[in-house]
Amino acid sequence: MKANPLSSREFKAIYSKVPRLGVDLIIQPDNGRGIVLCLRSLPSWHNQWTLPGGTVHYKETIEHAAKRIAKRELGASIRVIKPLGYIEFPSEEKERGFGWTVTIAVLCKTKKRAFRTNEEASKIELFQALPKGTNIEQSKFLKGHRREIKLE
Repeated sequence: MKANPLSSREFKAIYSKVPRLGVDLIIQPDNGRGIVLCLRSLPSWHNQWTLPGGTVHYKETIEHAAKRIAKRELGASIRVIKPLGYIEFPSEEKERGFGWTVTIAVLCKTKKRAFRTNEEASKIELFQALPKGTNIEQSKFLKGHRREIKLE
């Protein structure tokens, strides 16, 4: 499957008219606590801590999208455990000037504890508690699932 099936122009044309479906990864180490967050480098949510995530492609399962995104954004292989719910991002319209994303948040496990950064994230870290500067929609969702994902 093509890495980016839409050009920037197609992406904006489509997602300024309909919601974008994405997947957000709540990644935990197999033998530990905490979750992986990325410090965003891109203009949208710049310098905010976010869950790794991305767009679900046409004819792609949520599990395949989660595994593709983990490999691309973190260099990690994951096991999808289960979906925990969905997150809506009304702030995205202000951040990008168009569109609004709805993501399926999935709980994942990995053996890896060190991750590689990319053009989207300047830092990738494992947190036991949510840091200041966490994306507002994701923070609200994660706080609502604090016990299930064992966050302080």
